[in-house]
Amino acid sequence: MRAMILDRAGQALRKGELPLPEPKPEQVLLKVHVCGVCRTDLHIVDGELAKPKLPLVLGHQIVGTVVGAGNKATKYPLGTRVGIPWLGHTCKFCRFCLAGKENLCDRALFTGYDRPGGYAEYTVADESFCFPIPEGFPDLQAAPLLCAGLIGYRSYRMTEDAKKIGFYGFGAAAHILIQVANHQGKQVYAFTRSGDTQGQQFARNLGAVWAGGSEELPPEELDAAIIFAPVGKLVPAALKATVKGGIVVCAGIHMSDIPSFSYQILWSERVLRSVANLTRRDGEEFLALAPQIPIHTEVTAFPLSKANEALEALRNGKINGAAVLVVG
Repeated sequence: MRAMILDRAGQALRKGELPLPEPKPEQVLLKVHVCGVCRTDLHIVDGELAKPKLPLVLGHQIVGTVVGAGNKATKYPLGTRVGIPWLGHTCKFCRFCLAGKENLCDRALFTGYDRPGGYAEYTVADESFCFPIPEGFPDLQAAPLLCAGLIGYRSYRMTEDAKKIGFYGFGAAAHILIQVANHQGKQVYAFTRSGDTQGQQFARNLGAVWAGGSEELPPEELDAAIIFAPVGKLVPAALKATVKGGIVVCAGIHMSDIPSFSYQILWSERVLRSVANLTRRDGEEFLALAPQIPIHTEVTAFPLSKANEALEALRNGKINGAAVLVVG
């Protein structure tokens, strides 16, 4: 099968051929249709996530068709279209799994990091960590739901009953979650790179009540903020923008160092927290909600062979919405 392969951090992906993977007893074999390109993929390529299983096929927003199965995999008939997210396996027995916090499992395995992902024509996945794709979502539009949507949704729920929410970084996740917020009658304030007038207009077009640079204060205090951009200096900026008792959620798997800041901007019972991974419950809830809104994903498509170009476009902020590789 064709694949784009990462041999070493800091290098471009190379085009190559790999043997067709064989599913283990509780796994399914998928023919990959499309795979979303995530900022986590960039962190892996850049060596900011330290222990990927190299050489590696990246990609964890996978939409494909079940074309084979292990002898204990009976959940999905052949021909079923499913999605594969970042969380690919948990132990089920550690204290986190037993407490319903499988996203924190001590022995979790992650798609496109510990095991091969979707930058290839075929991949395998544990059947219990696959999600049926809702009808009405074509492959391209479905792919961003599987990470930008799922982990974004987990982050969004952490803002609790906030009515005015700031989104720092308006990319794949933010452009999905603003649709959820609008649907629920909440107001979104969008923060982009300084001078990114195109990104700010994109946010306004999707219903943001205000859009500006990340160094600016919004016209009103925020009840909560979600930091999607992997930029540590946004933490004190978001804290300064929130009201007393407000919540700031760091949504990324990696962030540059957070600079020191005055305790005064954290005081008054403001909350600073991070989000790690996702649970299957997050997936079930979000994929049931997505058709009700309905969510529309803005997608820029690239062929599999152009994966390096897609990653570079994402790095440089040239993607409105999400980038997706067309594989099949």
